[in-house]
Amino acid sequence: MIDLKTRYLGLELKNPLVASASALSKKTAKVKQMEDAGISAVVMYSLFEEQITHDSLAFNYYMERGTDRFAESLDYFPDLDRYNVGPDQYLEQIRKNKEAVDIPVIASLNGVSNTGWIEYAKKMEEAGADALELNTYYIPTNMDLTASQVEDNYVELVKNVTESVEIPVAVKLSPFFTALPNLVERLAGAGADGLVLFNRFIQPDLDIENMEVDTTLHLSTSAELLLPLRWMALLYGRIEADLALTTGVHTGVDLVKSVMAGANVAMVASEFVANGVGRAEEMLAEMENWMTAYEYESVAKMHGSMSQKNVENPAAFERANYMKALQSYDNRLP
Repeated sequence: MIDLKTRYLGLELKNPLVASASALSKKTAKVKQMEDAGISAVVMYSLFEEQITHDSLAFNYYMERGTDRFAESLDYFPDLDRYNVGPDQYLEQIRKNKEAVDIPVIASLNGVSNTGWIEYAKKMEEAGADALELNTYYIPTNMDLTASQVEDNYVELVKNVTESVEIPVAVKLSPFFTALPNLVERLAGAGADGLVLFNRFIQPDLDIENMEVDTTLHLSTSAELLLPLRWMALLYGRIEADLALTTGVHTGVDLVKSVMAGANVAMVASEFVANGVGRAEEMLAEMENWMTAYEYESVAKMHGSMSQKNVENPAAFERANYMKALQSYDNRLP
């Protein structure tokens, strides 16, 4: 009997397949469907800082900040008085989801400042959330703002939030840092129980016919697994925090790769949005079939088995891999 159990954020999960933040969790019926399909936990859609602060003067700053946005959003924020997932509704949705399912429900806060975060982190805990995911993303366009200042702000934010709640806290990061290992070590030191790598952001295109910014949402593919997979392999065993891989997980094989690189869990959204939450059952079956074929009795046995610390050629995850790849490409040229 294959044992798929894993641990993430102090929670014992029946398998490593977790639903990442998406609109699917806005409907309790969908969350129940995901549980029935085998998902071991669900991260709820994000409560955005803009929604918390829209009655304050700070809201004007955030609305004028630029065109950067987040993976869960489909467009620029509408009139928030008409936006149907405000703070109170979000807390109620946590309660509804918790009542409907037995799997852990992880709340998600999305923003960049301390404004409202501590208060709503506490409220999410009171509403029954089993854990909290801080979805942090900010494009520093100020020429005077240094990388160190940006990272210091992140660390301070995590410290303030983790000190305000009893539930475990994970931090969802972008890959755009110059010294990611140092940052994640600092975040773990500030109290983060887990790191989620990486957030997938909508990159605006230009519609040169209509002279508009095109904000079309493009779902991920398995090709996008490579970046977080590499960092999982590099960070495994080096920090005192759990690791979650997100972006590019679409198949059971992707799930296997994530765990072998060092992830405690792999998070999925695009595959479920594109092909239905029933894909969870198929992905888990594919994972079990692979484990049976290669004689792995448990997820614990394969966890981190292909991380940098456990492979014969650890340099392959670093610059040597770049040179080898270029050489293999040269060999294919006529």
